[in-house]
Amino acid sequence: MKTETSVEYPGVNYKEGNEKLIRILDGATEHLSSLLEKQGRAATGCLRVAVIGGGCSGLQYHMDLVDGPRDRDILVASNGVRVVIDPKSALFVAGSELDYHDDLQGAGFKVSNPNAMVTCSCGESFAA
Repeated sequence: MKTETSVEYPGVNYKEGNEKLIRILDGATEHLSSLLEKQGRAATGCLRVAVIGGGCSGLQYHMDLVDGPRDRDILVASNGVRVVIDPKSALFVAGSELDYHDDLQGAGFKVSNPNAMVTCSCGESFAA
């Protein structure tokens, strides 16, 4: 059964995952959908979530809007948004939730990650 987030990416060897890997909450969905539409990527665009070395705690999130998955990526459809994650990053983000907050401390995406043993005070990096 096709859903509103089901899209074919011919010629790309990717796996389909589920919300046990990452779940997108309502605030993030609204913001991401708006950004993808403004960029003309609403039909096939995805949010790429990666974990890279850096930050004061050792690891940090990197997010970008992309046209689709790459070979070996995991594609997760959550709350109307497609998210792609490489297999290595998937080990660090499993069980995470992504939301968007706009408050006195600033606006931005916030990741709630059950694997993060240590987080820095700025909220930009973590250690697993």
